[in-house]
Amino acid sequence: MKKVKDIINSATVARIVAIVAVILAIIATILVLARPRGGSGLSVTDDGEHTSVVVVAAGDTLSKLLVDQGFSNADVLEIARVLKSDADITNLRADNDKIEFVRTSPDAPVDKIVIIPSPWRRVEITCDDAGKWLCSAQDIEPDRRAVYRAGEIRDGDSFYLAGGRAGIPDGILAEVYDLLAFEMDFERDVRAGQHFSVLYEENFSNGKKVENGRVLAVQFEALRGNVKMYRFKKSDDKVGYYDENGNGAIKSLKRTPINNARVTSSFSNRRKHPVLGYTRAHKGVDFRASTGTPIPAAGAGRVVARGYNSGHGNYIKLRHNASYETLYAHMSRFAKGVVVGTTVKQGQTIGYVGSTGLSTGPHLHYEIIKDGKHVNPMTVKLPAISNLGQADKEKFLEYRRVLDAGIDLLSTHPDWFIQL
Repeated sequence: MKKVKDIINSATVARIVAIVAVILAIIATILVLARPRGGSGLSVTDDGEHTSVVVVAAGDTLSKLLVDQGFSNADVLEIARVLKSDADITNLRADNDKIEFVRTSPDAPVDKIVIIPSPWRRVEITCDDAGKWLCSAQDIEPDRRAVYRAGEIRDGDSFYLAGGRAGIPDGILAEVYDLLAFEMDFERDVRAGQHFSVLYEENFSNGKKVENGRVLAVQFEALRGNVKMYRFKKSDDKVGYYDENGNGAIKSLKRTPINNARVTSSFSNRRKHPVLGYTRAHKGVDFRASTGTPIPAAGAGRVVARGYNSGHGNYIKLRHNASYETLYAHMSRFAKGVVVGTTVKQGQTIGYVGSTGLSTGPHLHYEIIKDGKHVNPMTVKLPAISNLGQADKEKFLEYRRVLDAGIDLLSTHPDWFIQL
């Protein structure tokens, strides 16, 4: 018998490595060739059904996948028809949709097709004894869990930076920002030491997180007081956000139309104009933003003026109700289809940031006019879109107490969740 030091020499090692590499290459080739296309897999259920699963790949069509499974052209056309009419499915999405083909035995024809366009929907196609294809769609309730995240503003922080550090997902942060923008000026109301928290949903399927859900509650220690908002469904099934007393938290106008934009000039009765050089009233608030940034309508309304003048440059004025109007100035251009008489929704893009008129750089000049007089957008008390009636308010207050108890629990156990 050779000694170990004689066997494990460089030449022997090289030969062994080469042989192993060849074997591994052969195995890998066999696995690739044997793997079904589109990520398919075959399984057998307890009742003897044989199911093959295909994940739709780029270039796949329903027709192609059905023909690959042995369907006739007539069956393909009929299946496509019932999918469109009964399940509103007209195409397949690559790397997203899955199709299950179910047989009674490996060699039997397919007698059931299951399309899974999302974790929350399942569509089944079966053939009856008369050869007619039938389609049924089933909505699947997510496994909803309420989770709690809290953070603190540090020196030099923006709300987005502090929220990200607290573990709040970007999409949830954007939604929270939109909600708080009805009550806060993020440029002036955010200071080091302020605390905030969010209660929101995470949706799970088969024990795995699929997506984030809805924002359930928000709290922020703003300079003007502690802002709280709760999501609540009224007796008429309409959903809104309300403060802790049941008053509407969503205002008819937003104080800051452009999210995360910095205030560069405030409302003032005496301001030295940067272009004209003399002091005069500044009847709105300026928000710095790059040229081309979309400008959303601060509230639902109707376009009552759109044009150009030497001061405002390209501007639009919206009328929201009998008391309120808003004006947006220095636009680079108007949004397509937004003309005098157009009705717009809150958040709809009406134009784009520019530097037209008397302007030293790209920004949005934003004005709120109440009963014909200019008011400070940052301080004016804005009307809520809707408040709760007495019966709904009583239900809301009870719901809020339950939600607050859950928030208190999660605040001391941040790794826990509440099953909804």
